[in-house]
Amino acid sequence: QVQLVESGGGLVQAGGSLRLSCAASGRTNDIYRLGWFRQAPGKGREFVASISWIGSAPAYADSVKGRFTISRDAAKITVYLQMNSLKSEDTAVYYCAVWRPGVNDVDYWGQGTQVTVSS
Repeated sequence: QVQLVESGGGLVQAGGSLRLSCAASGRTNDIYRLGWFRQAPGKGREFVASISWIGSAPAYADSVKGRFTISRDAAKITVYLQMNSLKSEDTAVYYCAVWRPGVNDVDYWGQGTQVTVSS
């Protein structure tokens, strides 16, 4: 099992910035890729960004390209999501996610952290 704990959510005005963190523990050798999803009220969970644990290779949803940056700290076993130029439509619960090697679906989820952008 891999345990994921997110932090860094909160309330911010439109145009502002937040940085989310997700610390992993447990069977971290199982980690192939880490990422973030989000779920707005009344909507399904959607992909935001992901990064390979080895070699980086970030990927982003079109809706956040140029505004969000995903990074990871191997020593701290932590993945970050720097969110700039936030918009009201970015309001959602943000979930950290882990993929194992050779598996297309997310294997582990964090508990989620709320991000609210006021206009």
